[in-house]
Amino acid sequence: MPNFRRSLLRYAPVLLATAATTNASGPAVAQGADDGLSPGTYRWMAEGPFQGPIYLIISIEKQRVHVYDGDRLIGIARVSTGTKGHRTPTGEFPVLQKRQWHRSNLYSNAPMPFMQRLTWDGIALHAGHDPGYPASHGCIRLPYAFARQLFALTTIGTPVAVTQDRLTPALKLDALVAGDPASAVVTFGTAVQAEKVAVTEPSRQADVPMLEVDPSIFGMGLRRR
Repeated sequence: MPNFRRSLLRYAPVLLATAATTNASGPAVAQGADDGLSPGTYRWMAEGPFQGPIYLIISIEKQRVHVYDGDRLIGIARVSTGTKGHRTPTGEFPVLQKRQWHRSNLYSNAPMPFMQRLTWDGIALHAGHDPGYPASHGCIRLPYAFARQLFALTTIGTPVAVTQDRLTPALKLDALVAGDPASAVVTFGTAVQAEKVAVTEPSRQADVPMLEVDPSIFGMGLRRR
C-alpha cells in the first residue's frame, strides 16, 4: 500500500489512539462487572511473546483495565481510580516514565511499586490497594502481581487510554486522513464483502464486522511519539 504509507507519513502525528476491535476468535469477555473479577483480582488470557502494539484501556466507571496486543484482548484487571476530590483525568496518554520502586513526591512518600507515569503532575499506574471502589489520589491502582507483569510488558511510549466508561478500542484520525481518497485506513474482514474505508469514529453497533488495521499505522505512530 505505497500511497497509503506516504499519506500516513504526512499525518502520523494525528493518530491519537491505537485502534482495533476485540478479535472475534478470541475469548469472550464481558465489558465490566460480569467478567467475574472481585476487587484486587486480574486475569491474563494469553502469554507472550506478543507482536504488538501493546496498549491499555481503563474505564473509570467500570473500574477495569483491558490490555491489548494489537486486536487481541490479553489481560483484564480490577483497578481503583481517583476519588471525587482527586479525580483521575480522562484522555490518551503515553507512558512517560517507569520506575520499579518509586515513592510519591506529593503524598507522604507513599510507596508506588511498578510505577508507570502518565502525566508529569503525578498521575500514574502502580501497584496498590483496591477496596472495590475509587480510592486513590488520582493514580490508577493495579493488583500487585498484575502491575509487575504489566511493567515488564510495556515500554516508554506505550499508549494508555483513560475513559469514563468504555473498554473497547477506538480509532481517531485527523479529517485530512479521512478525506484523503488514497488513504485505505482499515478493511472489513470476511464477514462482509471486502471494502476499504476510512473510519473517523467507532461504531456503536454490536454486530459490526471485525476491523483489520494496517500494522504500519502503529509502528509509524509510535516511532513519532
